[in-house]
Amino acid sequence: MNQTRQLIQNYYGAFGSGDTQGLLDLLDDNVIHDINQGKREIGRQAFQQFLNHMNHCYREKISDLIIFVNDDGSRAAAEFTVDGIYIATDQGFPEAANQPYRIPAGAFFEIRENKITRVTNYYNIREWVSKISS
Repeated sequence: MNQTRQLIQNYYGAFGSGDTQGLLDLLDDNVIHDINQGKREIGRQAFQQFLNHMNHCYREKISDLIIFVNDDGSRAAAEFTVDGIYIATDQGFPEAANQPYRIPAGAFFEIRENKITRVTNYYNIREWVSKISS
């Protein structure tokens, strides 16, 4: 259980420091990524492409991180706040003009052999759009 908690802390630590390779190293080769209110992607390469896209369009920091782990360490969840700036227009969304936003979010994880095998992210997309449209 503590190993899983540390794995998730390392995941968010790598995210926060911009260490894309460090974050990818925590993932299983066939990681399942359920994108917020979107499609499911499979594989570390797809996850890397997603991160590259996110880094192009957004600058985000995570705060108020709380991690929950089940008894055998095979699943975890995280609740946090995303503080971001919308820096480049993302397809299907309003035009970017360095709009700041702050939204609550969460993620669910599956773990096997100390690797993340699934990441499912969630935040309220309508709330986010309203914040960047104001």
